Amino acid sequence: MPRKSEGRQRIEIVRITKQSNLSVAFSKRRFGIFKKASELCTLCAAQVAIIVFSQNQKKVYSFGSPSVEAIINRFLEQSPDPSSSRTSQFMDLLRNASIQELHTRLTNMLAQLESEKKAGKELQKIRKESQRNYWWDKPIEDLGLANLEQLKMAMLEMKEFAQKQVEGHMVEAFGSTCVRGVDLSTM
Repeated sequence: MPRKSEGRQRIEIVRITKQSNLSVAFSKRRFGIFKKASELCTLCAAQVAIIVFSQNQKKVYSFGSPSVEAIINRFLEQSPDPSSSRTSQFMDLLRNASIQELHTRLTNMLAQLESEKKAGKELQKIRKESQRNYWWDKPIEDLGLANLEQLKMAMLEMKEFAQKQVEGHMVEAFGSTCVRGVDLSTM
């Protein structure tokens, strides 16, 4: 079966001019960057902050682990606060542990979503394949001799079944004496 598309290919990195394509690309790329940042936090226990402004700068999107504010404050200060107590350090550890757990859950959910998308595509492919195999749905002119013979046999069986059903209903309705003299095959 020939391929319909050439698959995923490199795109030229130039500014996108069409507004609808620009919005879609921005949304997908932003999601991808945030996902990679989340993976970096999960795998390496790194602290990451990302701030993204939309193309028209009306919206601001951010991602931070443990939080954008904490990372920015740490960057601006460039030194940990020596006066911080053991309690605040313990709270930071707890917060980091819960954030780590949330990152892990998010990564697992994203992986599950991807696998379900692949399964959905596979089901669609199977559905299309099975529709090709239902020869009886095709027009009679398109059927071959073997399929026409099968269709004839199936229709004869259906006719016999229908006749038996009619006989049974007539016996119930009129009694067996009236039905015996009637030729049901002419009906």
